[in-house]
Amino acid sequence: MLLIKGANGPLRILCTREIQNTIADSVHQLLRDQIGELELEGFYEVTKNEITGANGTQFLFTGLRTQDVAKIKSFEGVDIVWVEEAQVVSRKSWEILIPTIRKEGSEIWVTFNPELDTDETYQRFVVHTPENAVLLKLNYTDNPWFPEVLEQERLALKARDPEAYDNVWEGNCRSAVEGAIYAKEVALAIEKKRIRPMPHDPELLTHCVWDLGWNDQMTIIMVQKVASSLMVIDYIEDSHRTYDSYVKELESKPYRWGKDYLPHDGKHKNPQTGKSAQDVLKALGRDVEIVPDIGIEAGIKLARQTFSRIFLDEDKTGRLIECLRRYKRQINQATNEPGAPLHDQHSHGSDAFRYMAVVADQMKNEQAHTPDPYGGFKGWSG
Repeated sequence: MLLIKGANGPLRILCTREIQNTIADSVHQLLRDQIGELELEGFYEVTKNEITGANGTQFLFTGLRTQDVAKIKSFEGVDIVWVEEAQVVSRKSWEILIPTIRKEGSEIWVTFNPELDTDETYQRFVVHTPENAVLLKLNYTDNPWFPEVLEQERLALKARDPEAYDNVWEGNCRSAVEGAIYAKEVALAIEKKRIRPMPHDPELLTHCVWDLGWNDQMTIIMVQKVASSLMVIDYIEDSHRTYDSYVKELESKPYRWGKDYLPHDGKHKNPQTGKSAQDVLKALGRDVEIVPDIGIEAGIKLARQTFSRIFLDEDKTGRLIECLRRYKRQINQATNEPGAPLHDQHSHGSDAFRYMAVVADQMKNEQAHTPDPYGGFKGWSG
């Protein structure tokens, strides 16, 4: 469509995606192939980095990540922007691109296969469709030339993996990213409505499970125990903050505090201060225990086994749910085999979730950690 429009009149067309390290990452080759299919070789000149038409039409290519911000702002005179593989485009990229495209009559074309319903692109254009947008869902059923070989592939995937089929062939969102470690568990939690509003019970203790970090995220899961079930009612994730600031935030919440569970490195002494995270939190009045170190893989297995007992507040723990939906393994580029869990922005919440599974059966509802009701009267006599 873009090639035909560009042949009918001079247009400046920007083809972009979230990440484009080289021209090979772009749709340059796709357009080049289509020029041949449409027999437009005599009209379009294809160079290494651009495609130009005899009437002045230009196809330009770039990425949207931070390193290309200045370049993106130089494209304000384009007529059409085509954003391909848009399911991974970040909020920051959209907030830079959209205001930049300001020429009268200009358009942004967005094409993508949905992944998660929380993705920025899906939320921005499908859940909250702009008034001046045309939203169109295209599928294999719209293709009059749909080949028999793909029909066989479609039916095979439907029989083998119904959730993958629902995403690949029906265009519906996944419950978790492809290859996510807890994909099946998250899907079942959604199906069984274990992700829903989860008000805290003021009669029960609220325990905290920490994953420690400074430059990386510090994460704190707040959970209540009801019989054998774990009710995850709240969640904190932040960085570059001191322990006392987190404790102050915790103590501002209307919960009766139980124990604080720290990973095994919580007992390691800081060489500068000579104190551990356990020491600091105890000095701040918290009741601290160290989570047994059973290893990552054993912890993941235990988390999977515990998942059916876990309920999560859909609003207050939304970020934690997002971490669980995106927690996946590293893939060996040579063998394509999965390896250890990927350490990224989604691993910290998932690590705390794993620690919670390890100590699930240790959590009790007695010996509440509450302030001394007479603390303000110490040293006073009437």
